[in-house]
Amino acid sequence: MGAPGFRVNAVWLGAIAAVLVVGAGVVWFRAALGVRLPEDRRGFIATWVVGGALGIAALAGDAGWAGNVLAVIGMLGAAFFLFTIGISRQQAAPDSIAVGGSVPVFSAPDENGTTFESASLAGSPSLLKFFRGHW
Repeated sequence: MGAPGFRVNAVWLGAIAAVLVVGAGVVWFRAALGVRLPEDRRGFIATWVVGGALGIAALAGDAGWAGNVLAVIGMLGAAFFLFTIGISRQQAAPDSIAVGGSVPVFSAPDENGTTFESASLAGSPSLLKFFRGHW
């Protein structure tokens, strides 16, 4: 058991860890849903690293069950986000279509074998999503 003052601080560390990690995660997911993730992700990464470190410090400091739960949320959330960013190697090609850009003219078969013409989308906002097979 640590000193009573350190226990209170450890609870706060767990709470701060959870708030940092969950808060940055909410901002991240909102940006992803709006298709506006930043090119420079260092702020998010730093926030998750700090949140994870605070979670570890809270666990080491006898934070009690509530502080430990918050610390684990911070640590697991930080680990999840840092892991997913670490394995996401997909980069946009330099000649890719930007959000709001024009779609090039093309035709391709749809899931029913019917020919799809990109010109049919003219004048309406659209989201084209291509799936690459891994077989």
